[in-house]
Formats: sequence, structure tokens, C-alpha cells
Amino acid sequence: MVEHSDFADVNQVEMPDAFLLTGNVRVNHDGVVLTCNKAYYFQKENYIKAFGNVQLVQGDTLFLNSKYAEYNGNVKKAFATGDAVMSSPDATLVTDTLNFDRNTQEVYYNTQGTITNRQNTLASKSGRYYVSEKKFQFLTAVTITNPTYVIKSNHLDYYSNSGHSYLLGPSTITSKANYIYTEKGFYDTKKNLAHFLNKSYIKYNDRLIKGDSLYYDRNREFASASRNVKITDSINRGIIKGNYAELYKKKDSMYVTKRAVAVNFVENDSVYIHGKKLMVTGKEGNRIIRAFNNVRFYKKDMSGKCDSIYSSSKTALTKLIGNPILWNGENQITGDIMHLIGNNSTQKLDSLKVLNNTFLVSKDTLGTGYNQVKGQNLFGKFEEGKLHDVDIIKNTEVIYYMRNDAKELIGINKNVSSKINLVFDKNAVETITFFKQVDGTLYPEKDLPENARKLRGLVWRGEERIKSKDDIFPPEENEDNEKIAKQSKAENAKKNIPMKVRKETLDYDKKKGKSK
Repeated sequence: MVEHSDFADVNQVEMPDAFLLTGNVRVNHDGVVLTCNKAYYFQKENYIKAFGNVQLVQGDTLFLNSKYAEYNGNVKKAFATGDAVMSSPDATLVTDTLNFDRNTQEVYYNTQGTITNRQNTLASKSGRYYVSEKKFQFLTAVTITNPTYVIKSNHLDYYSNSGHSYLLGPSTITSKANYIYTEKGFYDTKKNLAHFLNKSYIKYNDRLIKGDSLYYDRNREFASASRNVKITDSINRGIIKGNYAELYKKKDSMYVTKRAVAVNFVENDSVYIHGKKLMVTGKEGNRIIRAFNNVRFYKKDMSGKCDSIYSSSKTALTKLIGNPILWNGENQITGDIMHLIGNNSTQKLDSLKVLNNTFLVSKDTLGTGYNQVKGQNLFGKFEEGKLHDVDIIKNTEVIYYMRNDAKELIGINKNVSSKINLVFDKNAVETITFFKQVDGTLYPEKDLPENARKLRGLVWRGEERIKSKDDIFPPEENEDNEKIAKQSKAENAKKNIPMKVRKETLDYDKKKGKSK
């Protein structure tokens, strides 16, 4: 219905069957108001062609401005071109050509378009705007530019009222702080909160964080990861894995649990440390790893258990705290306090210190007895990652099964001295040297009764020995890991399905109304 025009005329030559309207033209159709400088109105077809300062307005939700537009009242579709601008309460779209379908309440374009929404600028070659949902959808390359970061994706749903973004397929978020990759994600551009699934990772200068599910808070520089978590430390050449992790970038701290393991690379070998909880704190060069509760560790030729571990990269000192036990090859070493000491300049394991109640024991290779060395303190040296020799000092006692080159038992040596030196070859004792106040006897086997063949305090724990990197995990954590693997497999099967739209996105304007 034509509400106003300064002049109305019919020109059958120029435009047959059309009214020529000029000057302050205003047309109203079912609540949509069109204004322009000049229009051809085809009454029979309920169709209008508009020229000059064209504006199409739908309530207070949509404004279309252009140099030229067409509107078909029968099918309720509009076409606008020439510096076309679409404005809504939350965003402005500038492009060359726009289409508006009132039936579906969709605006779509296939020409280079730029959307401005508060601090965000979105650029794409095509897109669609769902008026009632206040949602832009892009199925070709789109870039969101923000003062802090840049988002790029080939499939993005952007809600202009809430600033919520939903990404599907290979997508990146680049900032000074980090680089994020995801194939399914949610990003709240107002609150700077995000949730990522499917092959997602966060890359800092020194760390790469991967997980099936990543949560990220840019304001706090906090990230948490769930299921199949892997954190790679590029500077310290270490990896931490688990099924749940929290990282505080500003505090240089990390917490990992649920089948947590720290893998450090030393001398072309890997050291695996497991605890129910792992904590890593401090900057590069002064990093501390702590492992708590039922700690187990493994490296080739060496493994151990204790209640907790404290390891400092600055001092190259690793403390095994609470009931420590160390297996070096076939040798079992226990004591009250146990320290592994590295060399910072060579990045190699240097020495071992065991204080108070030191006990070293191994099974006799061919018999049923035990070779035992007992004393107060032990000081050992490593060569090429293997324990090469040890000194056991103060109140030392020995029971040792002596065999000749033919492996025949010569006798059982029972000895007391002030200091003993053991040299290992291929993780077995090669030579024993006794120092000072030596008092001992080599007994024929028949002359030394069974009850005299064990030193006081001997507890053989060979069945507990950790023989592989998989042995460091208790059965219950392996069971949980299997459940998580099944869950991950099910999630991966849905990788091409967009993330479900959150209730907070759908209810955003309702909440806004309540807060007012």
C-alpha cells in the first residue's frame, strides 16, 4: 500500500502497467515500510522497484539501506544492491548486494561483506543472517577481527546480541598470547570464555596443550583440559599426560590428574613419573615438578616408588619422599631419604644419595638366597644413565653369594666393615671392596644355616618392581582410562555435527531483560 509520494504518474512508454512515484516515497506492506526517492509500483503484481536513498524497515529489528531495491509483496522477498547496508540493534552489515526473505526472516549475501559488532569486525565473501535468532552464519571463509585476537573459520555461527561464536571444521584463533586450533568450538567474544572439542589445541611460546575437551578463559589466561590431555614443554623437552589438567599461564603453574604422567627426556632416554596428582610450577630454568600419592617412576634400567616426588630443574635435584624404593636392574635399594642428583650442564643423571637405613639387595642369580648390603648411607655415581658404583658407609654389613667363573657357589661371604664399594657392570655387581675394620668369613653353604643368611630388616619386594612404563599406573586408573577411550571414540564419531547451541545463547536477551 502506497502511503505517500510527492508525485504519482503513469508512463506506459517508459514502464508499462506501473505507477511512477517520485519524492518522499513511502510504501507499507504487512509491517515492512519502504522509503525512497523514486519508485515504480506494479499494482497487479504487488511489486515495487525503488531508486535513491532506499530504506526498508521491519519494526525495530531490521533496516536495509541501498541505492536500489526491489520488493515482491506476493512472495515477501526483497533485493537490495549498491552500497547495501543492513543494520540491526546489535550489528551492521555492509556489502554490495543483499537478499531478504520475510517468510523465513533471513538476509543473505554472496558478495564481499563486512559486519561490525561492538569490538568485532567480521569479513566474509558470503553469509546469512537469521533475524529472529540474531545469528550470522558463514559457510565460506570468514574472519573475526578483535583488538585482542583474530578468528578464522570456514563454518561459523555468530550471534550478534551475545557475541557467541560456534565454529565447525578447521578454525584458528590467533593472538599475542597464544595460537588456538579447533575443529569444533564455542567462543564468547564478550567474556573471552571458550570451549573447544575435536583435535583442538592451545599453543603458547613454550607449551602446547591438547585434549578432547578444552576450556579457556582469556582474561585469566586459564585453561583446563579433559580426556586424553597432552601438554608438551618445548623448552624443557618434557611431556605431561593425563585425563584432566588445569593451567594458569600467568602463575606458570599446572595441575594434572587422572592417570597423570610426566615424561622427561634425559640422555636419549625417557623418565616416566606417575602420581595421582602432578603439579608443575615456576618459569623455565626454575621449574619444579611435584607428584603426590602412590608415586611410581620408570626409566630404562631404573624404576622406583615412593609417597611423593619433588624435582627441581634449577638444582637438578629429585627427592623421593616417604618410603622410597629404587630398582636398578635387579638391585633393590631402600632407605629413609633418597635423592637423585643431575648435572645441569650435561643434562645427565649424575649421582644417587640414600640416607639412613640403607639396604641394597638382589637375588642370587642361580640359587634361592639374597645378596645383601646394609649400612647407614649410600652414595652412588651414574655413568651413561646407569648406576656404575656405590659407596655404603658406616656400620656396613654384607651377605654375598660368591661364585666362580663357572657360576659354581664358592661360599657365602658374611662381613662387617666401616665402608663398602660396589662396582656394577650391566646392572649386576662386578666387584666388592671392603674398607677398614673388616671382620668377615666366607662360609661353605652347608656351614651357614638358613636363619643366618638374612640381615635384619630384609624385605624382598621384587614382585612390586616396575618393569615397564605401563607398570607405573595402578589397575583402577587403567580401567578409568579404558572408559575414557570409549567415550572419546563415541565423541569422534560426531565430529562433523555442530556443537549444540547453549541455553545461555538462546536465552541471552531474556537474561538481559531481567537484569534491566
